Amino acid sequence: MADIVFRNVSKSYGAMLAVEDASFTVNDNEFFCFFGPPLSGKSTILRLILGLETPDAGEILIGGKPVNTVSPAERNVAMVFQNLALFPHMSALDNVRFPLVERKVADVDIKRRVADVAAKLHIGHILHKPPAQLSGGERQRVAIARALVRDPNAYLMDDPISALDARLREETRVELKRIQRDLGKTLVYVTHDQEEAMSIADRIAILDNGRIRQIGAPAEIYDRPASTYVARLLGSPVMNILKSVRGDGGVEAAEGTVRIADRAAPAEAIEIGLRPEDIKVKPWTGNETADGGPGRPARVFEVEPLGGYTVVTLAAGQARLKALLRGQPDIRPDAMVAISCEPARVHYFGQGGSALAR
Repeated sequence: MADIVFRNVSKSYGAMLAVEDASFTVNDNEFFCFFGPPLSGKSTILRLILGLETPDAGEILIGGKPVNTVSPAERNVAMVFQNLALFPHMSALDNVRFPLVERKVADVDIKRRVADVAAKLHIGHILHKPPAQLSGGERQRVAIARALVRDPNAYLMDDPISALDARLREETRVELKRIQRDLGKTLVYVTHDQEEAMSIADRIAILDNGRIRQIGAPAEIYDRPASTYVARLLGSPVMNILKSVRGDGGVEAAEGTVRIADRAAPAEAIEIGLRPEDIKVKPWTGNETADGGPGRPARVFEVEPLGGYTVVTLAAGQARLKALLRGQPDIRPDAMVAISCEPARVHYFGQGGSALAR
């Protein structure tokens, strides 16, 4: 078993609180992702797991055993650092095999493991080169291979594929998910890329200034964000958040331009959230209704064709809304359109930005 447990863990650097009262469990054989903006505490949590940092308060357990006073070497956790930390005087092959050599693994087993991981990461043709002769993407894959070649309790990865180009990054994250599943090992992954977090993780922990704001499966967090902070963090374009008031038979926002016919809307809601893909946009016919018919009038402010879909910015009262439409609809700036949203797709938020249940 290689579950990782934090119990009320805090870590400060002087006056800066990097991790605040963090409690969570990373299950055995789980792909767990920490996601948040820079300086939210993601890398500090990895360093606490690895043992490079000692918590100021709380307890850390790996495989059911407390490790607060256990050295990094004794924790048997493999780490891929953001800065890679490859040995410049060694070839890529020697970098990959180094952890096994240090542990005095038999040569025949070293060759087998290196060949296996090199094939999985497509680096067999560059193993003879030193890091200085490799591209940024190749160095990153060598660093990942050096971690994968071991048989640790868990793998930790700190934004390991950020230097790759978009296409190779997409391929590599798919490979990492497949490799983790094949190895049957716990993998803790840090990223600031929401697409990575959503696509590869079994569960995601959303961080904000050292605090965990929500933990759950990617689809669960996306569909049911616990706060406006989480709602804005996942999604591209981001969720539209609008001040709202109770209206006749529902909720109104954007000076009455947005009307949601939802009698079950929470009375304490002061904001509503609309995902761009949930906003329906149709040509304006003048048949204004408030009950989910053709919708309410809005003016097209900007159109961004992006191939398979189009982002439309709408002027609704004094507010600006983003709508995500399939394909390339015939919509022009300054055109009048009708906008609407199904009540079931609306998110409600109360004081402090916390999500409210219907």
